[in-house]
Amino acid sequence: MTDSTISIEQPATNEPEPSDSLKAFGAAHKAFRKRAGYTQEQYAPLVGYQPGTIASIEQGRRFPPRSFVERAEEVLDAFGVLRSVYKHATREKGLASWFRQWAELEEQAISLCTWENRLVPGLLQTEAYARTLFSGRIPMFSDSEIEAQVSARLERQSLIQERPNTLFSFIVEEHLLQRLTGGADVMREQIEHLLEGTEPRNVEFQVMPMSRGFHAGLNGPVQLLETPENEWFAYSEGQENGQFIVKPNTISALHMRYAKLRSQALTPEDSRSLLERMRGAL
Repeated sequence: MTDSTISIEQPATNEPEPSDSLKAFGAAHKAFRKRAGYTQEQYAPLVGYQPGTIASIEQGRRFPPRSFVERAEEVLDAFGVLRSVYKHATREKGLASWFRQWAELEEQAISLCTWENRLVPGLLQTEAYARTLFSGRIPMFSDSEIEAQVSARLERQSLIQERPNTLFSFIVEEHLLQRLTGGADVMREQIEHLLEGTEPRNVEFQVMPMSRGFHAGLNGPVQLLETPENEWFAYSEGQENGQFIVKPNTISALHMRYAKLRSQALTPEDSRSLLERMRGAL
């Protein structure tokens, strides 16, 4: 992930203004909860979420998971109102707390697709590579903040080991593997880690060769995931901002681009051969 990702993943200090659609869902949910006579503390065990999570949803600061909406409809006898409002909920304008929602969805995803043209995806980074990124972050992190960020990054990587039934697809630009981020030793270890980490049959890794003069991913990085309910969400980021995308037409366009990227990149077998040659050259 890039420096912009580093700033995204740090604890948010400036909460974004909730979107109107999320505030609408939160207000509707709060009204039905109060109508049913529950406090947030009483209601929490009935839907299987913590009171703090419920408070964040009702304030419009957290995107409600589909499972929460369905459970709330049942417990509150909401006449389908919450489902209807949920269809229009979006967090695309958020600037600080959206990545936490994405990380929660990652933990449940049955498929996760990642296109990256800047740095090695966070789920595949070594500790040394991640530490290089966090140490060079501008504005600078303190030593304790660097340690916290590295620990969080490594902990998140357990997703691949713990979810053998989730399909992981990664496509990366060749040039980001040629850049000696952290020096030759760090990159040699990183490439070795990529070779080992992409061995499981549920993990697919492809390289977009530099010889490909034009490809479908020039607009920037993107991630797509599918939930157990077969809903699709997308996430993209830039300098100090990111988008959590729920609009079906936008996700459809991103799917088409990702499919094109898969056809334009090297095959997984050829990508592995390239990694082995790069490792040998370092």
